[in-house]
Amino acid sequence: MRNPFSKTYTEAEEQMFHFLGQIKFFESLKEKEMARFIPAMHHRKYVKDEVVFFSKDPSQALYLVKSGDISLTIDIKDNFETIFEVKRGEAFGENSLLENAKRTYTALIVSDESELIVIPHFAMQEIFDSNPKIKAKMMTSLTEYYNQNNQRLFRSYRESFGFFSLRQMFE
Repeated sequence: MRNPFSKTYTEAEEQMFHFLGQIKFFESLKEKEMARFIPAMHHRKYVKDEVVFFSKDPSQALYLVKSGDISLTIDIKDNFETIFEVKRGEAFGENSLLENAKRTYTALIVSDESELIVIPHFAMQEIFDSNPKIKAKMMTSLTEYYNQNNQRLFRSYRESFGFFSLRQMFE
């Protein structure tokens, strides 16, 4: 039986919780914790070839993909090389969870259109400042995400041995 004193949510909020629960950085949050982010969310539509942000820009927001495909690219000389493609139910711009971070890649819309939910960095920081448990859960998810990326990087390095030196990462 449901607690009569617990908060009830609208159908739209329940749908948003379901959507957020599929995204790595929100998967460990309870509904009442996810609800803190809803007022900070901005829905934006983008079109093919529109740049969401460039590499080296300040990390000012986290992006959640409602629809469409986004290519995450790195600049190599005068070319853009795709390192990853994100789709519905995924997030990018994850280093906006950190203080004073800069983008490490460029995000480019590759589908005809895309709908993104944008959560500004300052809004996340306000939530983190007032609720350390939310911050701890999301930082744990970010750490797990970066650990998975490191594992993929090292596996890729082993498979293409000789093309670059990992020692360069620390120089």
